[in-house]
Amino acid sequence: MATISSLGIGSGLDLSGLLDQLESAERQKLTPILQQQKSYETKISAFGLLESALEKVKDAAVALSEPGSFAGVKTSLSGEGLTISANEDTPVGTYEVDVVQRARSYSIASTGVVDQGADLGAGSIDFTLGNGEQFSVSVSEADSSLEDIRDAINDADAGVIASIVNDGSGQPYRLVLTSAQTGTEAAIDSVSFSAGGFGDALTLDAATEVAAQNAQLDINGIAIQSQSNRVEGAIQGVTLNLEETGTTTLEITRDTAGIQKKLSNFVDAYNSLQGSLSDLTSFDGATGVGGILQGNATVRGVESQLRELVGGSLADDTFSSLADLGITLEVDGTLTLDDEKVTDLVANQLGALSNLFAGESEESEGFADRVAEALGAMMDEGGLIENATSGLETSVEAMGQRYDRMEQQIESTIERYRTQFSQLDSLIAQMNSTSSYLTQQFDALAAQLKQ
Repeated sequence: MATISSLGIGSGLDLSGLLDQLESAERQKLTPILQQQKSYETKISAFGLLESALEKVKDAAVALSEPGSFAGVKTSLSGEGLTISANEDTPVGTYEVDVVQRARSYSIASTGVVDQGADLGAGSIDFTLGNGEQFSVSVSEADSSLEDIRDAINDADAGVIASIVNDGSGQPYRLVLTSAQTGTEAAIDSVSFSAGGFGDALTLDAATEVAAQNAQLDINGIAIQSQSNRVEGAIQGVTLNLEETGTTTLEITRDTAGIQKKLSNFVDAYNSLQGSLSDLTSFDGATGVGGILQGNATVRGVESQLRELVGGSLADDTFSSLADLGITLEVDGTLTLDDEKVTDLVANQLGALSNLFAGESEESEGFADRVAEALGAMMDEGGLIENATSGLETSVEAMGQRYDRMEQQIESTIERYRTQFSQLDSLIAQMNSTSSYLTQQFDALAAQLKQ
């Protein structure tokens, strides 16, 4: 049988078009598989949105789970003599801080030399600091310039910083020795150059000596000294940075707004979660369209645990339910925060409020801890969300494999059609050829008979 290079050439029929139509019809079998796979992927995305909303509630709960969450303070300063930082241990109160004297480092310079890069001869320098520590620095004759001496002192890293200044005179380059820290304990008590070598070229210039001094300040009439201008511990939980002398009033108050904000953040995050749940499980009676996760067992489990967390008993000596805190559970599942009631609790029952949310000690568990742990368990490995998404991912993979198998079947079917059409094309072409031959023979025979 003759081979046909293109379908329809032999028969004159549109076999290629017919084959395309058959292939299109066969590929319709893939559509339900793709739709089912898309459905699973959409649900995975929906669970991702739900997990994100749960994570935000968990984060808001964690922010309330530490006692320090309710110990926040805010500070205000009147005056420019200092800046401060305060931590959660800072007690409230008002403090008059009078900076009498700032701490200062010791400093002294040597006499000058003409060339800071010229070698001055081998030698050593002996130092004694105000805290009694001693050390020596030596240089060889080949490395004895003023620059070399400076570098050797700095490389020792022993509490003295060396630098070179140019005073503009005929012998301008001076070695300046400065204590690395402020205060009398870090001061340089004595400096001794060895005889000979650079000791003959350098001497200390007493006129340049700047004595070390400690910071002096009064806090509410109490005299305080500090080796540094950074004063820690003079006021519990407060670090004072002395900028200049003068009097500053420091007022430390309880950060009521900050505490209320953390409670408000929890309520807002919880309500946002409820909004997400409502969208994912809704049903529109008019259109008959339901949410992506409508009727999903995992979502029902999440909703059930949430209702138990916020609607159940708090098992607390002071507060029996969230309603006692001014946090009301509404019919639609959202929470409403009574700002006035919370303000009153922060002002008058802060300790009880802290104990409820953060626990009475590090070993005890508060309401915020229970919420964070419950939500974390939902999202952790083996939890409700992880199990649901894992099952859906398995289904997506199975649909992909089913798609591949169906596509192979379709390709096999189309190839069979192609072979059959090719055979049909060849057969019709052969029959057409035979018909044409016979017609010619009959025509020839008829012509002979007429003759």
